[in-house]
Amino acid sequence: MAQGNGTTVTEFILAGFTDHPELQVALFLIFLVIHVLTLLGNLGMIALIWRESRFHTPMYLLLSNLSLVDLGYSSSIAPRVLVSFSRESKAISYAGCAAQLYFFFAFATMESFLLAVMAYDRYVAICNPLLYRLIMSKRSCACLLASSYMAGVANATMFTSCTFQLSFCGPNVINHYFCDVLPLMRLSCTDTHSNEMLLSTFAGFIQLTTILIILFSYLYITAAILRIRSSEGRHKAFSTCASHLTAVAVFYGTTFFIYLRPSSTSSLEQDQVISVFYTVVIPMLNPLIYSLRNKEVKDSLGRMLERRKFSQRLR
Repeated sequence: MAQGNGTTVTEFILAGFTDHPELQVALFLIFLVIHVLTLLGNLGMIALIWRESRFHTPMYLLLSNLSLVDLGYSSSIAPRVLVSFSRESKAISYAGCAAQLYFFFAFATMESFLLAVMAYDRYVAICNPLLYRLIMSKRSCACLLASSYMAGVANATMFTSCTFQLSFCGPNVINHYFCDVLPLMRLSCTDTHSNEMLLSTFAGFIQLTTILIILFSYLYITAAILRIRSSEGRHKAFSTCASHLTAVAVFYGTTFFIYLRPSSTSSLEQDQVISVFYTVVIPMLNPLIYSLRNKEVKDSLGRMLERRKFSQRLR
């Protein structure tokens, strides 16, 4: 691991998106709306799942934890971006940058493993329905969730410690809107080749492990669905997986593109657009995907809104 003798940089400057004041106001409003929708959508999903007893099942327990992770994922990035837009100084402290990188990696890793666990849950539900309650017991769910969270903490600890063992002697301007590992490595005054190899290896291992779990789960699910004779039964079985497949495609498509391609093919503008999508847009989209493509959630939301309107009329 490349290391230097010390660190002389005490703060970093986040270059952000643009220096034009009129564009910064527009971007501030866009990010603010996205973050508010993220908070409302994910908090609403958690509240709905825990309020409705019919949702006290492994599938919805995992979904509520995905919403919780999305809240942390977005909150590790969006508030700092909003602060950068609203003030002239773009500085972030050395410790603040390390903390942001840590939480970003932690929540991103947790999301990867949670999506894999959710795929396994759907595999058990469709391929082994009679054993579903036994296999996906409360204890099993707790172990799977704990493993996902521990993987996130371990991965974030390793990457953050390795990155901030490098020497940063100046310049200190990060060509990005948050403290991401690749822009930080470009500022190091020591050799970062081993760090880049470590990043690619571990990111590839995590992505490969989780995507293989998802892939094999859905191969078995597809085979099981094709054996169902009635078209209505096939449609019902597939509809329980449609929202998860959509979330998987969106999340893994962007992260694969960013972290598993050669650095020579990347450009700052392209990286920033894709990064915005997977850091702040995906956490907003997930509750929409799972509510709009899930009949049970849509029906419960409808009933909850109707009850609220009725109670307001009584007042």
